[in-house]
Amino acid sequence: MFTGIVTATGVMRSRKSFNGDLRIRFDVPAELMEDCRTGESISVSGVCLTMLEPDASGFSADVSVETLDKTSLGDRVPGDAVNLELAMRASDRLGGHLVSGHVDGLARLLERTGDARSERFLFETDRSLARYIAPKGSACLDGVSLTVNEVEDNRFTICVIPHTLEVTTLGKLAVGEKVNLEVDLIARYLDRLLHYDRQEVAAE
Repeated sequence: MFTGIVTATGVMRSRKSFNGDLRIRFDVPAELMEDCRTGESISVSGVCLTMLEPDASGFSADVSVETLDKTSLGDRVPGDAVNLELAMRASDRLGGHLVSGHVDGLARLLERTGDARSERFLFETDRSLARYIAPKGSACLDGVSLTVNEVEDNRFTICVIPHTLEVTTLGKLAVGEKVNLEVDLIARYLDRLLHYDRQEVAAE
């Protein structure tokens, strides 16, 4: 479990294909790797991965076909920057919102405009995911916990403050690029409960 508060950024060093899935190596700041062990979870641009071969310079991770299908990791190339967050401890502050690292799909940046010292980002996502996005609700984009400002059909706006622009990869995001989207965890489960109950009633 994560909070969507990015700890650091890293860089993809290499990627190797194995019958369709990937083994990726990431370069990471040494301070982030202190006390990290094989098997621990880490969020890489919003994707929960299992840490392999950790050392002071970084770690490797296996990326399954399912993850490649749902996320942007398969499109990343060596040299690309990624947002990083270690799994939260039970004693940690929950500064963002509950994030599982299980990406639901992608959102594409349509427009970014100045908004005082911040920037306003307009995203578009699949209609099947838009139902979970609500004004003043939370969304996780490339591993960053953000507040949704406005929603219209399958488009929504996010206001990104200067600190977030500086310490995450969002500051360099270009119009047309896609980000990993994880919708609100509670909304996802509520939707499942409601639809499951309706299916049971229809079956009776």
